[in-house]
Amino acid sequence: MVSKNQIKLITSLQHKKYRIEHQLFIAEGVKVVQELLASNFVLEHLFETEAIFEQVPIFQKTRIKEADMNRITALSSASTCLAIFKIPQATRIDTKGLIVALDDIRDPGNLGTIIRLCDWFGVTQLLCSPETVDVYNPKVIQATMGSITRVKVNYVNLNDYISQSSLPVFGTFMDGKNLYKEVLPKEAILILGNEANGISASLEKNIKNRIAIPRFPSVGDDTSCDNIQKTESLNVATATAIFLSEFRRNG
Repeated sequence: MVSKNQIKLITSLQHKKYRIEHQLFIAEGVKVVQELLASNFVLEHLFETEAIFEQVPIFQKTRIKEADMNRITALSSASTCLAIFKIPQATRIDTKGLIVALDDIRDPGNLGTIIRLCDWFGVTQLLCSPETVDVYNPKVIQATMGSITRVKVNYVNLNDYISQSSLPVFGTFMDGKNLYKEVLPKEAILILGNEANGISASLEKNIKNRIAIPRFPSVGDDTSCDNIQKTESLNVATATAIFLSEFRRNG
């Protein structure tokens, strides 16, 4: 049975303020919890509605009813398990290779998906501006599907970081150069901006390489038609997939 104090703690961890205060975060779902248990993340306690994780010591887990899981879940539909993990200490930032930087990404699903994309394309370092959504938000953790265990995420002042880095910096803009015609380096910093406003003006001033994913007309349409202008923009996570694919193909 889950106690009232445990319920209070778990539900409080849905908020950044209390995650910082307790230095804990929650993860739900068998796949996500399995990945975290197999990593360097430290388990605080596990709640499950059935015997799933036999490797977890009995003193670190509690069997609860589905009704109780419904009371503590942060998901719209409760899973069979929920685990509390300790937030690890910030790690040293890698200064080589391909680095992805996010400027003010607000949607948890987007951040989680971008972390998965970094994992897929072998990007181990992700930098986030202080305004970007918290990586330990339950929705972010859920969306990573365990990739959070293989991608290092650091929150930094992006202006300060890129001014001190020797790597070439590429910013993604609607009016940038055609991505498919650019020679992209193996090592670089790739910056993506806010879902609605793009890269901030203060950061834009420090970016020399502006790249964009070009629009294409529908098959059979004249390229001069207004048809190619009807889609306003791509979702930032979708755009990230395309940019990373091109960087890896070129590099």
